[in-house]
Amino acid sequence: MHDDRAFSTMHRKAAPNVSSADAARDLGDQRAALHRYVTRLVAPDLHQAEDIVQETLLRAWQHADQLDWAQRPIRQWLFRIARNLVVDAWRKDRSVPIGIAADLFPERADRSDLAETVADRHLLLHGLRQLPAQHREILVHVHLLGRGGDDTAHALGIPRGTVKSRTHHALRAMRVALGEAA
Repeated sequence: MHDDRAFSTMHRKAAPNVSSADAARDLGDQRAALHRYVTRLVAPDLHQAEDIVQETLLRAWQHADQLDWAQRPIRQWLFRIARNLVVDAWRKDRSVPIGIAADLFPERADRSDLAETVADRHLLLHGLRQLPAQHREILVHVHLLGRGGDDTAHALGIPRGTVKSRTHHALRAMRVALGEAA
């Protein structure tokens, strides 16, 4: 009973032109078909299917005031949103981490040959100086500071995909720069 009142109040604020009973009925009517559709897309992961269905219905609810509940069937919109969420999940799962993980390196570098360390540092600095500022910045964040793609994106205020792209191009440019210096 309390949930029905909360649902009704929330709906009146989100979509004043549509009764909450009608919206709830429309969404409830589509839930089973939507669940079957999403389950086929993400099989055999039933938990992910349920999460996507819930997220789809939540988005329908959040955009209730923008949807034409009376003139257009809601099913196509729900199925499109669900499909987009499935594609987003696939992309997220196949994403490749950028950079070199810090745990691949030993705790401490062997400092036995100081001359070689100084020469390597000099070569690295020479290569970095030849790079554009954006490439230098991305290499410092990813490889020298050991930040992940999300952290680097947040620190630089750029999308994660841009971090991946810049890292790729910066490493290629660094290889060219180091090849010329060697």
